[in-house]
Amino acid sequence: MNVDLHCHTNMSDGSLTPDQLVELASERGVDILSITDHDTLDAYSGLKYNPEKLRLITGIEFSSQWRKQGIHVVGLNVDPLSDSIIFGVAQQKKARQDRAIKIAERLNNLGFEHCLKGATLLADGQIGRPHFAQHLVNIGAVSNIKQAFKKYLGAGKVGDIKEQWAELATVVQWICESGGIAVLAHPSKYKMSHTKLKELLEDFCSAGGEGMEVISGLQVPSVTKDLATLCNQYGLLASCGSDFHAPGMKWAALGFVSSLPDTCKPIWDRWA
Repeated sequence: MNVDLHCHTNMSDGSLTPDQLVELASERGVDILSITDHDTLDAYSGLKYNPEKLRLITGIEFSSQWRKQGIHVVGLNVDPLSDSIIFGVAQQKKARQDRAIKIAERLNNLGFEHCLKGATLLADGQIGRPHFAQHLVNIGAVSNIKQAFKKYLGAGKVGDIKEQWAELATVVQWICESGGIAVLAHPSKYKMSHTKLKELLEDFCSAGGEGMEVISGLQVPSVTKDLATLCNQYGLLASCGSDFHAPGMKWAALGFVSSLPDTCKPIWDRWA
């Protein structure tokens, strides 16, 4: 079964429209798909393309903070009309706008003008760091988006602002109250020690989290094995996704996700 439960459209920081993404997923033989844009469900409101052989699970990727570190939590099979999700999305939208203003102010202090206006014009949906990165490319401050993140917007850089996000436990609560499953997104990308990752998982489970991404994009087998072990150790359901943002990114290609280890319990069994 071809399953991709983590991807993005231009409603957040992806390049394809929701219809284009679903069409591409269908062409690549995806059986179960979830669009998980950052802090928004807007992709689902205007979606028209609905192939018969593809099952679409309503999803979202919430930003959160845990011990002052940014952590992403995917909500799968959420009810977009639930009070908790509506409230959570509204809170995150305000937080994103506040963050965008702070990022623009910091970049302005470095001599880069009109960053907020430039990023806003580039964003079809939520304003994010990739839009600021593209603006920096457009004004000639950097040669490409990768350089923009390396110099100004990546982890620990001047444009990396996390403190406004809701706490991890709060985000998990929003998802659970909507009838969805909270999934810890791409654990290996946080670059934590094994001990700290286990502490994160303990807090995540205590908050009501039920799932964990064992596979995120192109991943070496040893990482998958380690994450599968942790997933089973904490009794979590295993999820997987490409974290697709745009065509041409071979490490995050839509529909090209490795199979879960046989030892894991797939999260989609909940919807069987």
